[in-house]
Amino acid sequence: MNALLIAGTDTDAGKTILTTALAAYWQRYCAPRRLGILKPIQSGLGDCELYSHLFALDPLEVTPLRFQAPLAPPLAADREGRQVELERAWQAFEQLQRRRDFVLVEGVGGLGSPLTYETIVADLAWDWRLPVVLVVPVKLGAIGQAVANVALARQSRVHLKGIVLNCAQPCSAEEINNWAPVTLIQSLTNVPVLGLIPHLIDPTDTNKLTQVASNLELERLIPLSSMSFTASY
Repeated sequence: MNALLIAGTDTDAGKTILTTALAAYWQRYCAPRRLGILKPIQSGLGDCELYSHLFALDPLEVTPLRFQAPLAPPLAADREGRQVELERAWQAFEQLQRRRDFVLVEGVGGLGSPLTYETIVADLAWDWRLPVVLVVPVKLGAIGQAVANVALARQSRVHLKGIVLNCAQPCSAEEINNWAPVTLIQSLTNVPVLGLIPHLIDPTDTNKLTQVASNLELERLIPLSSMSFTASY
């Protein structure tokens, strides 16, 4: 599968930061190989506009389904008298796969967040046969969130490639070790932690985003084996 679903434990977990970091790295070191970014559903403003600005992408290609209200997709769709047409999102994904060498798919909310009245993000990962990386924000309760979401992924038969920790807020080394200890998370979930994203003052700085990506275990996330060269720091 030439795609990766970036999922989170919840809204604002750090999915967008990881997506932009991987995209910034790809843009710098993987050209002329082509990367696609897909946010299948967006409620309110945000990610689509950011990706379009940073990476010169067509907003309609990035996000096939858009709703105005910043609510769960089925509720946002209800407000507009519409339905969440997942088939349309699937068609956009298939087309993007054909035109790009690799596709980053950013999920909606957490793995358990609803896409329709019957479907959650974990279901989409299984239905589309997407491998998943789980972003866990570093805060009190991170261990339990990681365990619960890994359990949901396994229940939904999702192929989980690893966990990335994200400092959505400034964190000291002591706070990171207390709130999201790597050894304990790996022991409880049996899923590798692939790295830590530090708090970024400017999340649109592509130079910093590229460096952040280079400090992750990239070989588990994007197809490095077929690249002509990779970064060194």
